[in-house]
Amino acid sequence: MPKSTPTRTRIHPRIRTRFTIWRALATAVAVILTAAFLTPAAAQAAGRASGTPRESRPVYSYAHAIRESVWVDTGLDGDGDGKTDRVAADIVRPAEPARQGRKVPVVMDASPYFSCCGRGNESQVKTYDAQGRVVQMPLFYDNYFVPRGYAFVGVDLAGTNRSDGCTDVGGRSDIQSAKAVVDWLNGRARAYTSRTGTQTVKATWTNGTTGMIGKSWDATIANGVAATGVKGLKTIVPISGISSWYDYYFAQGAPLYDGGPAELAGYVESDAAKAHCAAVQKKLTDGSPRSGDWTPLWTERDYVGNAAKVRASVFLVHGMQDLNVRTKHFGQWWDALAKHGVKRKIWLSQTGHVDPFDYRRGAWVDTLHRWFDHELLGYDNGIDREPMADIERHPDQWVTSRVWPPQTTRITVLYPAPGTEPGVGTLGLRPATGTSAFTDDPKLSETEWAAHLTAPTPEKAGFLTAPLTHDLRLSGSSTVTVTATPTTASAHLSAVLVDLGPDTIRDYADAAEGITTLKSRTCWGESTAGDSACFKETKAKTATVDYTVFSRGWADLGHYASLGKGVPLTPGKAYTMTLRLAATDHVVPKGHRLALIIAGTDKDLIDPPSTKPTLTIDLAGTTAGLPLVGGASAFTRATSGSTGRTPTPTAVNGVRVPGVARHVPA
Repeated sequence: MPKSTPTRTRIHPRIRTRFTIWRALATAVAVILTAAFLTPAAAQAAGRASGTPRESRPVYSYAHAIRESVWVDTGLDGDGDGKTDRVAADIVRPAEPARQGRKVPVVMDASPYFSCCGRGNESQVKTYDAQGRVVQMPLFYDNYFVPRGYAFVGVDLAGTNRSDGCTDVGGRSDIQSAKAVVDWLNGRARAYTSRTGTQTVKATWTNGTTGMIGKSWDATIANGVAATGVKGLKTIVPISGISSWYDYYFAQGAPLYDGGPAELAGYVESDAAKAHCAAVQKKLTDGSPRSGDWTPLWTERDYVGNAAKVRASVFLVHGMQDLNVRTKHFGQWWDALAKHGVKRKIWLSQTGHVDPFDYRRGAWVDTLHRWFDHELLGYDNGIDREPMADIERHPDQWVTSRVWPPQTTRITVLYPAPGTEPGVGTLGLRPATGTSAFTDDPKLSETEWAAHLTAPTPEKAGFLTAPLTHDLRLSGSSTVTVTATPTTASAHLSAVLVDLGPDTIRDYADAAEGITTLKSRTCWGESTAGDSACFKETKAKTATVDYTVFSRGWADLGHYASLGKGVPLTPGKAYTMTLRLAATDHVVPKGHRLALIIAGTDKDLIDPPSTKPTLTIDLAGTTAGLPLVGGASAFTRATSGSTGRTPTPTAVNGVRVPGVARHVPA
């Protein structure tokens, strides 16, 4: 829905005359009528004259929008049929600019899910009329942006829905599926009016200025296309996107999911692709061994390594408790983009794998609208001068950061130290000596570890601060370096950061990952009989907890020297390995305790090793590098003095991880 323009001056009712009231009403009517007939350029000029922010307005008819399909030549022959593959791009664009000879920008979503699985909270799929023109385009993007002077393009990745070729799960075919469409929009590629015909078609209706958006796999494609440096792609809005496919399936050698890319490809491919893509499936299987070794297949699907090529701005969105596409993905992508000076904005929620349309709808639509207006239309609406980050601190309670991470953030080295009981140590700024041991128990997860943090248990080693006297904020990505001696030839490690204390949070481990879907609907844009702009509302689903696991990382100790090749361990020999933990922004409040857990298999999140080792940790060679806002001085301040005792956690008062890990980045 369009946002209302606030009244800039107020006149006291007692001094307002009938004439001034009549004049105000007449002016308002004139503005409304004028806006209905002005072109966007004229409307923006009128907006500047009146002092209101520049904003695209819904002045075009969605009911009479042009709906067409083209098939873009990718230049690849993924299915090996001797012909280059064509990918289907369904287009909804306003008719009026075309008649007036004006060109429009494009909002684009490239997805493998438009027919097999659906998009959004209501699993919408594309539908078509008898002529093959798209009737329902999933989500609200076309309903909202087409009336505002944008075209919307929904691209079927190769091997899915109405496209040729094979799905290669983030590889060359996937990325070229979308890049070729951006090239066509900019006059650099060829498209046809049908899947097999010879009649070509040009995108004469667009200026080529393109923004890509999408969630999960769709967001991943946006990341990958941006990493090619393609001209014409001005911005991407990746929601819960993968930045490196290796890190989707493995965590430093530790297997995360039983399936592999070939299984995922088979999940989304069309029947035609299934019949012709056996060779591609074999390459996917052969190139992704369950050993956890880094192979050339993963190099091709690592977009972080190509961050230097990114020309587009990036508005990144992620749930900080996303255990499907884990937050390591956004953390390493964000850091790489920052290193190369890419313009960035970020939203971080308390949810799991959830679209912001379903947890902060009004603010999201407004912010996305202004972002596209600024990045694709060039409107000076001030969004580039607003805080870089929006962070959900409590359910539906948001804060902002001018930059992210904050400029005072410093990687601060903390040291685990022995405590008065085995396996229950301390965490502080002074180096320590001694050892701590645990035995891997694949039946237990981070929630059981956290629930027994203050008690010695054999499956984990815990290290805690005293109750904090001031809030302590972590913002960014942490590392934990562990020196461990195993008793067997294989071992996995987990490092977990815990906020020990009571809170109410989004229930990210629930099936809906932090939201509840309601029966009522709200409308965002214009509707037709076949494509409604009205979607079910949601509200936060919360849980009351005694502790919150807010960051975690895993590794296979056999990959201590290199991701390229894991090796058998020598029992009794010490190995040192640095675990890279998931990015986050979390405040451990006054009265709570910050804790580090080091353990073995994190049930349901990594697969266990072939053995059940006991590992002895050398504390002199074990450290945690945490991104503390204010650095070491903030930690000193937060851990000085005294405060009340933190309640002992209980197993029933922690959010448990899902019983089965999700295998599809939908």
